[in-house]
Amino acid sequence: MNIIQSVEVMRQSTPLIKPFKTALRTVYKTESIIVRIQTKDGRVGWGEAPATIVITGDSLDSIHSAIVNTFTPLLIGKSLLAYERILHEIHQSMIGSSSAKAAVDMAVYDLVAQNCGLPLYQFLGGYRDQIETDFTVSVNSPKEMGEDAIRYVQEGFNVLKIKVGKDNLQEDIERMQEIRRCVGSSVKIRIDANQGWQVKDAIRTIRRMEDLGLDIELVEQPVKAGDIEGLKMVTDHVETPIMADESVFTPIQAFEVLKNRAADLINIKLMKSGGIYKAQIINHIAEEFGVECMVGSMIESRVAVTAAAHLAASKKNITRCDFDAPLMMLQDIVVGGVQYDGRIMTFPKAAGLGIVDVIHSHQSVVGS
Repeated sequence: MNIIQSVEVMRQSTPLIKPFKTALRTVYKTESIIVRIQTKDGRVGWGEAPATIVITGDSLDSIHSAIVNTFTPLLIGKSLLAYERILHEIHQSMIGSSSAKAAVDMAVYDLVAQNCGLPLYQFLGGYRDQIETDFTVSVNSPKEMGEDAIRYVQEGFNVLKIKVGKDNLQEDIERMQEIRRCVGSSVKIRIDANQGWQVKDAIRTIRRMEDLGLDIELVEQPVKAGDIEGLKMVTDHVETPIMADESVFTPIQAFEVLKNRAADLINIKLMKSGGIYKAQIINHIAEEFGVECMVGSMIESRVAVTAAAHLAASKKNITRCDFDAPLMMLQDIVVGGVQYDGRIMTFPKAAGLGIVDVIHSHQSVVGS
């Protein structure tokens, strides 16, 4: 039977190997809510939502409350054969709480794909059966970032995502010069300013990097999320492609950015879109505008990254991936799921997400 019987909510916390530093925050450990949805015939679907207050506004407590008090009553007793109705009700039931919605969404999609006997990426479209991730260099001194970049390249990564925007502009330029000097010309470098620059400063800094021949693949979210006019100004005045990230949570926001030609690329994250259901709409809108998408992640485990990776593999228009977070964790809490062979990610042959189990410490069960 495809009837949802129970929803379990668990909290996990795992230290990172090295602090993750951006213009917005410094993270020392992953903290997330794990969701386990079980049907009456014993099948299990998995989901996850990390607490990323500075970006999504979602805390562990708010995610837990949304799932237990608002979403669970909508889920218990529902048939997964009407999963569109379930996901529509989830999105209509409350404003915001995009991370909590994403956790439930991915567990539902896991179960639906299992019911069809397909890996989720095949159920969603099956465009490719493996993907390549970049690796992120946290914002530190130019010397430390250069050393980190060398290490990641030696580990097999040939696309690096460099965090900037935390200090003065000259130091950001020096960071990029040092990294390019350390890794040579064959490694792709993309920049993520995490809203850390002012509009004119962003234009001046990007142009300076262009003049220096640093060969930057793209610059992600150079200005404040709500400043679409400023984002467009940067896009219009530099040659380097500009990617919108925090500016795009919803399909409507994606449409506004695309309609105004405010960015050259869109970064989709399940924690922003509220899961795969809305993420697919964003990608389809972008594709109609001729704009490619990247799928990225927050600091989350292989549960959420597995779901995002299935989405990324399924669609032709998703051409870039940023799924390095599980590689930053001191402990892997997931059995099954997407697997890493250096920068290459492959999928289990099992139906759904292919997750067998998740190691956790705190648990509460809702529904029966």
